[in-house]
Amino acid sequence: MPSWKLVSGLFIGFCGSMMAVAGVAYALVGVPEVAKTAEAQNNVYYWSDGTQMVATGGETNRQIIDYSRIPKEMRYAVMSAENKTFESDKGVDPMGIGRALFNMAKGGQTQGGSTITQQYVKNAMLDDQSQTLTRKFQELFVSIKVGAQVDKEDIMAGYLNSAYYGRGAYGIQAAARTYFGKDAEELKADQCAFLAAVLKGATYYDPAGATSVDPAATPEANRDRAERRTEWILNEMVKDGRLSATDRAKYKDFPTLKSPRSNAQLGGQVGYLVDLAKGYIVNNSEKTGITENQLQRGGYEIHTTFDKKKVKQLEDAVKKVRKENINTKVRPRTDKHVQFGGASVNPESGAIEAIYGGEDATKHFTNNADQTGAQVGSTFKPFVLAAAMKWGVLDPDGEPTQAQDERIKISPKSLYSGKNKLKIQEYDGSVWTDKDGQEWLQRNDGDESYNPPNFQIDLREAMRVSSNSAYVQLGMNVGLEKVRESALDAGIKPGSLASANFPSFSIGTSDPSAIRMAGAYATFAASGKQNEPFSVDEITNKDGVVFKHDDVATTKQAFTAQVADNVTDVLTTVVDKGTGTAAKLANRPVAGKTGTTDGNKSAWFVGYTPQLSTAISMYRMDDDESNKKREFLEMYGTGGQDKIHGASFPAEIWHDYMEKALKNAKVEPFPTPEPIGQVVNDVPSPTPTPSPTETEEEEEESAPPSPTPSRPEFSPSPTPTQTCGSFGFGCEDDGGNNNGGTDTGGSNGGVTASPTESDDTGNNRGNGNGGLFGGSSG
Repeated sequence: MPSWKLVSGLFIGFCGSMMAVAGVAYALVGVPEVAKTAEAQNNVYYWSDGTQMVATGGETNRQIIDYSRIPKEMRYAVMSAENKTFESDKGVDPMGIGRALFNMAKGGQTQGGSTITQQYVKNAMLDDQSQTLTRKFQELFVSIKVGAQVDKEDIMAGYLNSAYYGRGAYGIQAAARTYFGKDAEELKADQCAFLAAVLKGATYYDPAGATSVDPAATPEANRDRAERRTEWILNEMVKDGRLSATDRAKYKDFPTLKSPRSNAQLGGQVGYLVDLAKGYIVNNSEKTGITENQLQRGGYEIHTTFDKKKVKQLEDAVKKVRKENINTKVRPRTDKHVQFGGASVNPESGAIEAIYGGEDATKHFTNNADQTGAQVGSTFKPFVLAAAMKWGVLDPDGEPTQAQDERIKISPKSLYSGKNKLKIQEYDGSVWTDKDGQEWLQRNDGDESYNPPNFQIDLREAMRVSSNSAYVQLGMNVGLEKVRESALDAGIKPGSLASANFPSFSIGTSDPSAIRMAGAYATFAASGKQNEPFSVDEITNKDGVVFKHDDVATTKQAFTAQVADNVTDVLTTVVDKGTGTAAKLANRPVAGKTGTTDGNKSAWFVGYTPQLSTAISMYRMDDDESNKKREFLEMYGTGGQDKIHGASFPAEIWHDYMEKALKNAKVEPFPTPEPIGQVVNDVPSPTPTPSPTETEEEEEESAPPSPTPSRPEFSPSPTPTQTCGSFGFGCEDDGGNNNGGTDTGGSNGGVTASPTESDDTGNNRGNGNGGLFGGSSG
């Protein structure tokens, strides 16, 4: 056992050594020059042809002001919120630093413990923003020296003048102009408290939202956070004796903010494009090498994938339909709050070539090309068909469990029931029931049944007329988890997918963004090759190339060419002679699908040629984003139409845009699909009849019955060539009325859930992307 003298000596020696090291470190650090690191520059964004789109981002939105021009309420607000002892401390909080260092040493979180002096040092003096022990020690010793040598007024002014407040605003003066349209010295206490709140992180406290950076940063969630923190800061100022209770009582309402895009150069579509590119850079920082703070400092040339002509052509196509059909004066009840969204993706690369985000980025802040919550309806059916051809339906000769995984891949010539109010069956033949034991009766749009009396309809014809009953039962036979996997493989983000526990999942209760739908259909256009949608091709700075997409691009074979090309072949029928005829292009092959949801609250057309995939959405929603109770509205009567279908305005916009976008492009054919799968007959018949033989020269009008209601028959059954009576909107389901989409189902098949921006029932919507990057990764 070592003696107490030895232990004491070692301890004293260790402490002395540490003090010596700290003393040397303190002596060696100096106070860095602020101007060399705190100056922000513009970022310059370029179109895909290399011409400049816009210069925005830093230097032009920073104005240094003197301490005397900063209102005392602003100084008090940040002290009460962040550093109550600022006026008396030595620049650091030893206990806070200790906690931060201990957390880092054990691999935990790295934040915490920063005083205003430390934040000033970090923001304005240290180029290295990494969360490492070395950088923390540097910050610690510089902060101690700054606290000892720099006047408190200069520290406070330096902090408030260098901090980032969001919306491209650096410094208190730029923030006051950006959020309130006034000079900093005119700010009131509640406005100061709000600006102190956004200092905690504008991504999560700016009520305009930042879903392109993080799907959780929605306008509603951000406003709620900002309101609560602003209230808390005002109350803390009263507790700290920095605001009287009488003055505090004057501020009952949340302060009124200016538009987040009051800069005219970010009007029209440009604001949406810049936000999309920013989101891609920040959310892929492990690839781009650029953090949010670095991007905010500016100095980058960002070359985007956006085609200037296509963006204008898409906007013009939307404006044309809106001008000719939407009239709020004539139809104020049905034509108000109409929204359109759109996106075009290059199938070969995944490049986002055009988007339509809304009427104007300075007026309508949500990017309608990104995650909106609008359900996609029957445009989801191609993923069901792809799953059936990729994995097949469960083999009825095996055990009736998906774990058995004995499957038979099926052909588009397979027969399913087109009967209205069809009892949807489980694999074992039992009727699917909801949690209340109610049978699920799947309805078609207009309550139409196809091909009585046997109701046999092949999968190509069922896609053409958009029969719900056939594709809902197909989804059950394939297994809804396989359908979900098919959508994911195509490029849909998991956060936008609804619960796969209900039959209606197969007919589009999910709400992917227009960007993701265009990208997913692009996977079929590329014969099964899936490329992640992206919006930034290259980034450079004064030192050269920082990022090049080609260096990180990856392509995966999501489906075999055989599967993808057969999906395409079926979807060409929809456009040639089905619900999507309005999208036909002159002398150019088109594959696509219409989609409409229950309650007529959203309508889609998604289609593609070999060179370009485009998705168009339409819905109604109050665009007052400060309203936390916004809901999707019905479109019965909108534009003078009894009901808005994907075959109407969305398909018209798609057609007008694609005609111009592809005007000078070479006409390319789709690949000829190879035969795939076996012909399955899933239609039960009361009496067995002989199975006719299919030949290449002739396809019979009738098809064989299945021997029992619970066992599909696998045989070379014929493809019926039935029509939909006198073709019209009645043939299109696109989600359909009462088509079985609620989480509870019901005796009438339920109702496709109305799209909402926040639905806690089995659907985590996150922008995306949804969206794309956590909001938008494209």
